[in-house]
Amino acid sequence: MPDPREAWAFLENSDLVAGADEVRSAIDRLAGEIEREMKDRYPLVLVVMGGAVVFAGQLLPLLRMPLDVDYIHATRYGAATTGGGIEWRVEPPRGIRGRDILVLDDILDGGQTMRAIRDRLLGGGAASFRCAVLVEKDLRREKPLAPDFVGLRIPDRFVFGCGMDAKGYWRNLPEIRAMRGA
Repeated sequence: MPDPREAWAFLENSDLVAGADEVRSAIDRLAGEIEREMKDRYPLVLVVMGGAVVFAGQLLPLLRMPLDVDYIHATRYGAATTGGGIEWRVEPPRGIRGRDILVLDDILDGGQTMRAIRDRLLGGGAASFRCAVLVEKDLRREKPLAPDFVGLRIPDRFVFGCGMDAKGYWRNLPEIRAMRGA
């Protein structure tokens, strides 16, 4: 059973990376950027579970454009803090052929998960692929793809909050925090 004292201690041993106001401002800006580029496309928006649920819940009501929403679940982390192979928990929906796709995710770290998602969607006949991420990590190395829309760029630390979790903790925070020593 999870221990709330452990979760509180974990939070106390973290550093603020981006406050709630900064996160809201980034999401407002992203909504405008996405609208300008995609308002005439009627995209299928796919939310990557579980991390992007908080981001999507804040972004989608700001988008004044026609769209469809569904979800996928692909992960490299599970309960770990380092990535492994891609695990598809929920595959892309039927009906992607010929659609413009916008994928929403919480973070672009090394880019392997998003690359696998892109390849699966385009291989399934999607007309186009774009992705929006709340945060992109500055890894100082080339990634297999660049996100089309980025809310915040953050240092290479293990972060949590705004849908991202660390060891299962604090996905629900309105701010983004980083583990100390990570």
